[in-house]
Amino acid sequence: MTFFSLLRPLVFALDAERAHRATIAALKLLPKRRPPSFAGSLTTSIAGLGFPSPVGLAAGFDKDGEVPAAMLGLGFGFVEVGTVTPRAQAGNPKPRLFRLAEDQAVINRLGFNNRGQAAAANRLAVRDPTRGVVGINIGANKDSEDRIADYAAGVRAMAPLADYLTVNISSPNTPGLRDLQAGGELVELLAAVAEVRIDGVPIFLKVAPDLESGDHQRIVRAAIDGGIDALIVANTTLSRPVLKSRHSGEAGGLSGAPLRSLALDQLRLFRATSGGQLPLIAAGGIASAEDAWARIVAGASLVQLYSGLVYHGPGLARRIATGLAAILQREDIANIADAVGTERL
Repeated sequence: MTFFSLLRPLVFALDAERAHRATIAALKLLPKRRPPSFAGSLTTSIAGLGFPSPVGLAAGFDKDGEVPAAMLGLGFGFVEVGTVTPRAQAGNPKPRLFRLAEDQAVINRLGFNNRGQAAAANRLAVRDPTRGVVGINIGANKDSEDRIADYAAGVRAMAPLADYLTVNISSPNTPGLRDLQAGGELVELLAAVAEVRIDGVPIFLKVAPDLESGDHQRIVRAAIDGGIDALIVANTTLSRPVLKSRHSGEAGGLSGAPLRSLALDQLRLFRATSGGQLPLIAAGGIASAEDAWARIVAGASLVQLYSGLVYHGPGLARRIATGLAAILQREDIANIADAVGTERL
């Protein structure tokens, strides 16, 4: 029995959002430690960045950039903080975060609650860049009159502090935000981002899993033409598979185990559409080395997780990395990059 399994009943006794804030507070009190060593077979690179492990922390856990070093110390190969918006905002009314324990899932309608880019910048300015790769996820304010301008402002403000930036247009909890995935608006957005980007700071684009026929081709073409360095596939879903939890009817984005199949299907579609021209990062329903391996052979160079931590504890990233190294050894593959996109359906 692990320490987390002993602690979990106490954590689950708290409201989900309160438990999350308590977790962040506890992580801030941990002694500083350097990231662990990973098997050499796990080292990989995309967009000019080197990653010691392909297993990263998705945006949403550390919204304000409070504990990136602590999460790297727990065994993540990279950490993505945010989403941060130009101005602080409270987000949607509470309650807005729900555990669906029977389904190993989470529903959230947080709405980009964060303290704003200036506050995050103050914290991130003092981080030690030698401790690992830290990306910053940027978004638009809910009440913004010009959301494209918000993203351009986010690039200007956060790029000097980031190893990479993620343009997040995939959240279902800011009304109208996903409309930026539409043809003309996406092209306009990426053009505005390109105008203010800083050389040497890669820009990723995070997309939703709830797409229709033709969306993949249009998004891939806009991303390539707009100079995007990688796609993150995908954010939470508004769809609802059959769920057991009493919270299944809550509004918001669904993540965790029920998202696994949809996110994998979307990854395969983006891989087929891009033909490997655009690096892919997989997110959604990843909670084991087998889950991560399925995304890698389907075309992902990196994977990200968040909801899995709720049910499997803080050691999950290191366990997945160890499991991936064992799979590579079993399959006689020298490096994780050699496995990307090797799936045969």
